[in-house]
Amino acid sequence: MNAKSKNRKSVVVVIASIAATGGLLFGFDTGVISGAIPFIQDYFELTDSQVENVTALGLIGAVVGALLTGRITDYLGRKKVILASAVIFATGAIWTGLAPTVTQLMISRFYLGLAIGVSSFSVPLYISEISPTKIRGTLVSMFQLLITVGILAAYLSDRAFADNANLESWRPMLYVGV
Repeated sequence: MNAKSKNRKSVVVVIASIAATGGLLFGFDTGVISGAIPFIQDYFELTDSQVENVTALGLIGAVVGALLTGRITDYLGRKKVILASAVIFATGAIWTGLAPTVTQLMISRFYLGLAIGVSSFSVPLYISEISPTKIRGTLVSMFQLLITVGILAAYLSDRAFADNANLESWRPMLYVGV
C-alpha cells in the first residue's frame, strides 16, 4: 500500500468515525428517557398514558424520519442530511430539556426522533459509500457500536443526575444529549 492510499484510508476512517457519532446520539437520546421519565412524571404530574406518549413519540419520530430520509438524501446528498440531523439532535436535546409543558415535551421528543430516524438511515449508508471494501464492514459496524455506547452513556448520565435528585433533575439529563 503506497503512502497516498494509506493517507486516503486514514481520512476515510476519521470521516466515518465522525459520521458514526450519529449512532452515539441515537443511542443516547433513545436511552436517556428511561432515567428521566420518573422525574418528568412527577414534574408534570403525568398519567400513565401521557408517560407512554412521551416515550413513544421519540420512536414514532424515528420511524417517520427513516421513511422520509431516502428521497431527501437522494435530493440533498448524504453529507447535508447528516449535518441536518446533527442540528436536529442538538436543538431537540435543548428543546426537550427546556420544555415548559407536556405538550411541548411530546412535540420535542417527536422532533428528536426525526433525527434518530434520519441518522439511522443515512449514516450507515454514507459510511458504506465512502469506505474501502476491506474495512467497510468494520466502519459501518462502528455506527452500531456507538448506539450501544450511547445507551450506556445515557444510563451513566441518568445515574449521575439521579444521585442529586430534585424535581427538575430530568432537564440536565436531557441536556447532556447536546
